[in-house]
Amino acid sequence: MSKEDDKKKLIEIEWKDAHDFDKRDPLFGLSRDALSGASLSRRATLRLLAAGGVLTIANLVPGSSKLASAQSSGGTLTAGWSGVGEIVTLDPAQINQVLQFQVASNIFSGLMHIDYNLVAQGDLAESWEVSADGLIYTFKLREGVTFHNGDTFNADDVVFTFERSSDSAQSIHSKAIANVASLEKLNDLEVRFTLNKPQASFLPKALERASGRAMTIVSRGALESMGPAQYGLTPVGTGAFKVTEHQLGQGVVLERFEDYYDSERPKLDKVVIKPIDGPEPLAAALQAGDIQYIGGNPLPAQLVDRFVKDPEITVDIKPAPGFQSVWLNPWREVMSVSDFNKPLEELKKEKGFMVRLALAKALDRELFIKQALFGNGVAAYGTINPAMGFFYDENIGNESEQAFDPEGAKALMEAAGYPGGSGFPTLDLITTPSQKRYGLVIANIYKQVLGISVNVVTKEFTVQIEEFNKMDFDMRLGGSGGDYDPDDGLMDWMITDSKFNGPTRDKADKPFGFFSEVEADVAISEQSVTADPDERKAMVQKANLITSNKVACAFLYHPVDIQVYDKSVNYPDESRIPGLHDFDRVTLNS
Repeated sequence: MSKEDDKKKLIEIEWKDAHDFDKRDPLFGLSRDALSGASLSRRATLRLLAAGGVLTIANLVPGSSKLASAQSSGGTLTAGWSGVGEIVTLDPAQINQVLQFQVASNIFSGLMHIDYNLVAQGDLAESWEVSADGLIYTFKLREGVTFHNGDTFNADDVVFTFERSSDSAQSIHSKAIANVASLEKLNDLEVRFTLNKPQASFLPKALERASGRAMTIVSRGALESMGPAQYGLTPVGTGAFKVTEHQLGQGVVLERFEDYYDSERPKLDKVVIKPIDGPEPLAAALQAGDIQYIGGNPLPAQLVDRFVKDPEITVDIKPAPGFQSVWLNPWREVMSVSDFNKPLEELKKEKGFMVRLALAKALDRELFIKQALFGNGVAAYGTINPAMGFFYDENIGNESEQAFDPEGAKALMEAAGYPGGSGFPTLDLITTPSQKRYGLVIANIYKQVLGISVNVVTKEFTVQIEEFNKMDFDMRLGGSGGDYDPDDGLMDWMITDSKFNGPTRDKADKPFGFFSEVEADVAISEQSVTADPDERKAMVQKANLITSNKVACAFLYHPVDIQVYDKSVNYPDESRIPGLHDFDRVTLNS
């Protein structure tokens, strides 16, 4: 039997074992010992992922154990953060962009962190025990951990973080821990969480330091002395690196935290993060040696082949958890929808909805992926991405009202009073400077299919996010990354009061943001605390199809995760988590 056959056999065995449990079992077929300890085993983590419905074949492919070169510790890594002019905040409670929590993962710790095999490892949790009913988690915390300002970490900081993150006025991530009934401090180094319902994703998701964000441990003392605004710029955590400089528009400087709880990490002395907006400046910086690594927003597609051909550059491509869309403002008259709760057939009689549906049907996603992304993407019809595995509906492209249908799109525009695009106003499509090319491809598709003109307007990322949150735009190209669980796509984006759904709009003038639908809200809320994977899958796919059919936005594509760095950088496989850039094990060649 070949090595490839051996690998396939191992994947089959692990897949079968991961799903071999009684769906009514609160511990998902695992013993209390398997769920307790100093770390989760690979088997236990795969079982929890399967129980939560997010296990994919990609999770089962055996990884390597390549480590960074031990002899090349020290030095400064300079990283360009793609597609952004400034990094607005690093406060976990307010982080709303992937490019922010990529940086924050190096500054803060959580009770848990996921390794490259998606195994939940203890971070500030030294060990833990789980009750037989799966509702009570008791954690033993690491002793001797300090914050960057010298304060001692203890259970009070866990309680403080929980209380802050549970308050929607202070944190945009409160829903991530809504299933926690209570958190109790037992002593300085022990805490106890009690859940409302068993939750398979509690350890590997809710308590994870980066993508989870709600339980990323913050410093009480630093927040009190600095205030939330300054804390967002120069936050204090217990992570491998501390922030020594952060100027808006200039970037962030991270330096080795000498008192980090793991004396073997970090390897680097310093990481300098420079925001770089625009593909050509980014490429020039890397190829000239001004930067050695690229993080931030997804790499502009036109650069991939150039970097692949450069022998001095490493390019690593993996499936990415996220989605990108063309957002359509329902408060603009030409696309107006005052009530998404109406039956679909009734909505189809309204001119504003006709236009929205026409704009969604006219999107030739495969052509966009070919021309704009050079083939690096997957057509999207909802927020649930292929990296979510079990939850992803491969048939949604055939089932959705948004399926590419040029003739249907033209008929809708004609019924709305714009035959052949005649009389249709020119709308602005907002993109970042690095996405301008994508916007031009979209504009050309709309011109060819519908005969309408779309004006591509570039704005710095933080500016367009501010306008998006206020619902002050016509159309916007954007979306999400780091979406490892359906909650990331649905709770974060598609529920009426989600953190991204027009949070700073004038609520008296605009009762909801870009989308609001009661049936979707119910399914989204219920799936979040449903342990049975099949039941949860049904709710997730129901909500996903509602948002697609009722055109919450014109879904465009799911991206791939492309990691790019200079050959002088040793980036170990154990740090290669799609969507993240953890630098604590990175080294540089001498």
